[in-house]
Amino acid sequence: MFTLEQIKQAYDKVQTETDFENYIQELIELGIKGYDTLVIDGRVVYYGDTNHEVSTDKKYEQLSIATTANKERFIEYLVLHESGQSDYYTFCQQAALCGIAKWRIDIIEMTCTYLTTQDDPIVIEKIPV
Repeated sequence: MFTLEQIKQAYDKVQTETDFENYIQELIELGIKGYDTLVIDGRVVYYGDTNHEVSTDKKYEQLSIATTANKERFIEYLVLHESGQSDYYTFCQQAALCGIAKWRIDIIEMTCTYLTTQDDPIVIEKIPV
């Protein structure tokens, strides 16, 4: 079973795109299938194939998630964030305003899916490796 410390050790090695590929491989070797980042407070929940989960502590005070998704506006914020024009917390605030409750990284499928509070997918991106 994996621990937060093992995940942190793997993440601390990431400096380049190649390091990211090694990080993903290390997570797979630890038995991690994916993880959810919860917009409401920034916690990350890692999950594996044996229903084992570990969760980080919350990173910020609770945000309110909009009840209605605004896909078009969220895509605008996502593009800005991915081009380096917003920081992590600002992006989380913008996601909350657009009804995004979490994003799920599927390590096996190499996708990132942005979901509403009802787990409806709003945007699915392929993770380049």
